[in-house]
Amino acid sequence: MPVVLRILKRFVDLLRRENLHQILLGAAAVIAFGALGFWAFEGRGSLADAVWWALVTATTVGYGDVYPTTGPGRAIGVLVMLVGIGFLGLLTASIAGIVIENRLNKNKGLRSVHHKGHYLLCGWNFRGADLVAEIRADAKGRQSPIVVLAQLEEKPPLDDSDFHFVRGEINKEGLERAGAAQAAGAVVLSDERLDPHARDATVILNVLTIKTLYPQLYTCVELAAPKNVDHALRAGADEIVALGELGTNLLAQAALDPGVSRVVTELVSNRFGQELYKVPPPATLVGRTFLEVLDELKRAYDTLCVAVESSEDRRLETNPPPHRVITEKDRLLVICRERPQWTQAG
Repeated sequence: MPVVLRILKRFVDLLRRENLHQILLGAAAVIAFGALGFWAFEGRGSLADAVWWALVTATTVGYGDVYPTTGPGRAIGVLVMLVGIGFLGLLTASIAGIVIENRLNKNKGLRSVHHKGHYLLCGWNFRGADLVAEIRADAKGRQSPIVVLAQLEEKPPLDDSDFHFVRGEINKEGLERAGAAQAAGAVVLSDERLDPHARDATVILNVLTIKTLYPQLYTCVELAAPKNVDHALRAGADEIVALGELGTNLLAQAALDPGVSRVVTELVSNRFGQELYKVPPPATLVGRTFLEVLDELKRAYDTLCVAVESSEDRRLETNPPPHRVITEKDRLLVICRERPQWTQAG
């Protein structure tokens, strides 16, 4: 029942805010006047029939099942039709105005969002569209809402019905409007309009704000310079991608071992080739050694395990020792074509 009352209250508030209650009261007065006049001058039928006649006349429907036959009754009918058309036009125009204003406010990011389990993008740059495409290419992110919180004039032009925009700064108010408390994760993007030093400083400040207000929110950070990684970690960043370092390392590996960069590019892209995923171990492989897990995953699922995230300190072990025992709380980093869905067959 409280839900019904809240909906009713919001409806009443909407009527008052848009002055629709005045139009509805005026329309009700016209119908009441017409019904009483019809009932008084025609002298036939019930009051309910008179109300029905006034309603269909005011909306210009005119079924013809009830109609006036006296002069005064017909005069009232003309007044009801003329005034009713006016109120109907006002009501239609007001509703259309509300719909248009609502859409404009949504495109301009003036409305708050109320989602759960969404991915929050803090900031926006020329990589934003590709980032959204990568999230959508994975089964985990395909059905999740994506919300961007940024100082933009309008919503970025992406063809995505579950992509939402909130205009604002990375502060308490903006994060609340973007639903940060219910987000599955946040990505802090750098502002390409700033020089690299100011860019990273802004990103680190935004991370500090997010982790101070929402320490439980897993936050991934984009940095321009590797030297600022320690500062981002101190601010509370959970995961950091230093674009300069990543690009430099890939170029070096491409020169030393041609083709390596293509493999890395394939693994970090959800849109083609094999992918890299972090998943819990199958229940049947808990308590087994890494070598046994490696063999069984490849045999039963055509999946290659390359690393293990420790359940104790979240330390990542790439190519663990063969006799390293896998626990239930460990997470496996695996390479396969689609996100694994373990079965008891393994």
